[in-house]
Amino acid sequence: MAIPETLAARECALCRVAEEQPADPAVFFLKDNNPRKPNRLLVLPRAHGKAQDSLSAMTPQQRLILWTAAIEKARSLWGDKWGLAVNGDSARTQCHAHIHIGKLLEGIETPRFVVVGGPAQIPVPTDGTGMWVHPEGSKLHVHLNEQITETVLLR
Repeated sequence: MAIPETLAARECALCRVAEEQPADPAVFFLKDNNPRKPNRLLVLPRAHGKAQDSLSAMTPQQRLILWTAAIEKARSLWGDKWGLAVNGDSARTQCHAHIHIGKLLEGIETPRFVVVGGPAQIPVPTDGTGMWVHPEGSKLHVHLNEQITETVLLR
């Protein structure tokens, strides 16, 4: 981190945690520290991006590593009932990039999604919106253009 003083801000709490991690592996998991979300994990890249640290600022390889790790962890915890959520820029409270991992709420599916074959095909929002992802058979449903997405996951 170029300017350690910037880590003192509340919105930089995840940046501080990332700084404490070893350089390898490239991602790490963290239990959500919000007591109202006892069933949630976060997956974070060890490296810092710029400003809001969005997925679009990452390289395709960095995103693939992050999504793959998130999916593997989610599947190990909830089988085929998992969901992943990335809040949009206006709903985020932390500057460090992260994906929420949790159990997908029953009956939450909407008709607005794209189908992809795996983590390498997950689209990258470039407009500051968020997204949520869940399995459907051997494919993934990716719901785009939302801001507050983590509400699709069990608290």
